[in-house]
Amino acid sequence: MAGIILAFGSYDFQYPEPSTVSPSTCPENDGGKKTPETDAIFENVRKINALADADPETLRISIDTKATIQVGKYSRGGKSRGLSAVEAWDHDMYPREKLVPGGILEPVEGRSFLFFGTSNKTSDFLVDGLEMWWQTRKDDLSGIKKLVINMDNGPECNGRRSQFLHRITEFADSTGIEVHLIYYPPYHSKYNSIERYWAGLERSWNGYLLDSMRTVIRRAESFLWRGLHPMAILVDDNYEKGIRLSNKERVALEKRLVRSLNLRWWDIRVKPKTVYLK
Repeated sequence: MAGIILAFGSYDFQYPEPSTVSPSTCPENDGGKKTPETDAIFENVRKINALADADPETLRISIDTKATIQVGKYSRGGKSRGLSAVEAWDHDMYPREKLVPGGILEPVEGRSFLFFGTSNKTSDFLVDGLEMWWQTRKDDLSGIKKLVINMDNGPECNGRRSQFLHRITEFADSTGIEVHLIYYPPYHSKYNSIERYWAGLERSWNGYLLDSMRTVIRRAESFLWRGLHPMAILVDDNYEKGIRLSNKERVALEKRLVRSLNLRWWDIRVKPKTVYLK
């Protein structure tokens, strides 16, 4: 888990009425590159998502990271909502801080949880965010026995990334929750629900200067999605790149994974360990 977690309360900004962006639906057979498995993967996503949404003991979430945010007085191509123009830097000439955004969306209700890291975009960063989300929601989700997680094929979280899958098994064991990883096809991550959420968040703050970490968190907290504000936190911890399992550890990990016979990289279940009491 992350060592230092900072949360900021809600604040009124200069323009207290944030932009609201409604989620849209996208036809899943439009454009983009295709692999031989693309159609089968999409059909699997539709089937599993529908089953999850109809099951009161299953919660579906969408999780992903976003492009790194350059913190500073940089122009983001938007328009200021004030009476006068906001002066912004038009090129990269000043030292800056960076933030890595991660997010979890509950597509049915529209609830969201955002976590912004000061280090690298890694498997551990992503699963730490998942664990932090669960800590905030577990009391309200006490009847949930299974999570269906919609994901893309990013390098830090795809179905071949052993460190990510290892951390997911740890999450399942610590929570007692079964986890079902459902991936969208390669080159089609835009259909994952949280991608539309990211697009809305980006549009909502394009007219503002994200000139400090506190500003980023506050602007994120002011965003509205389906009438709900997200919880947003800053995760100030160091995430090392390139962490890998040994061959022995990978063999043990695979024994914990239940992979689909036909879609082994895009449909993976992890059941928590059963503890027998003597």
